[in-house]
Amino acid sequence: MRPPETQLLIGIHAVSSALKTAAQEVEWLRIVGGSSNKRLQEVASRAHGSGVEVIQTARAELDKLCGQERHQGVVAGFRGSNVVGEGQLDTILAAIEGTPLLLVLDAVQDPHNLGACLRTAEAAGVQLVIICKDRSAGITAVARRAASGAAETLKVIQATNLARVLRALKKHGIWLMGTSDQAGKDLYNSDLSGPLALVVGNEGSGLRRLSAETCDFLVKIPMAGKVESLNVSVATGVCLYEINRQRNEYTRKKP
Repeated sequence: MRPPETQLLIGIHAVSSALKTAAQEVEWLRIVGGSSNKRLQEVASRAHGSGVEVIQTARAELDKLCGQERHQGVVAGFRGSNVVGEGQLDTILAAIEGTPLLLVLDAVQDPHNLGACLRTAEAAGVQLVIICKDRSAGITAVARRAASGAAETLKVIQATNLARVLRALKKHGIWLMGTSDQAGKDLYNSDLSGPLALVVGNEGSGLRRLSAETCDFLVKIPMAGKVESLNVSVATGVCLYEINRQRNEYTRKKP
């Protein structure tokens, strides 16, 4: 398998989270020299304790390295080996313990939305996130920052052919539930207790036609107000936590 490329982690929170949860993936850390910032000192101390090379760097060099991103005086290099291609799908699915809960993001294009979806997915216990390799936001420094550490711990597959991956999930016995405001089925009146992949479309047009057709069923989130739809990361959170609610209720009812 091709070794992962080093990616940037930018900012105190992103770097701290990676050092706490995946320090073995952090290759190096650059920190602004001469700073008395206590939080930066704590990050450097944790990196030293984890055997990560710490390099003091001029602020101008960090500015150049990060471009327009606000780095807060610290940047790290991250291997990102948790982000793999679709060839790893069978291996990842075989390692899942318990009832599978997956999130599929069909061409979500805003890296902030992608990061927010990853953060919610990690909190909800999702075991695998699948995103599109093309026409989609990637796991960039912006997405990682918005994910607040989730992008470093979640298994993520970048699919070159999303429809093919969706069909493969069905062969593994995983039901595909897509979201659409045109669906005739209500989220809260659907059985979500089994092996499930939540398939969410992009910010503008929602699910692409082929993705929607491949899903086993579509659901909508009932809206009580005048707003027609929710932000993609909010909708993702609503659906994931309804799945968890139903699963917990099902478990309590089992003899």
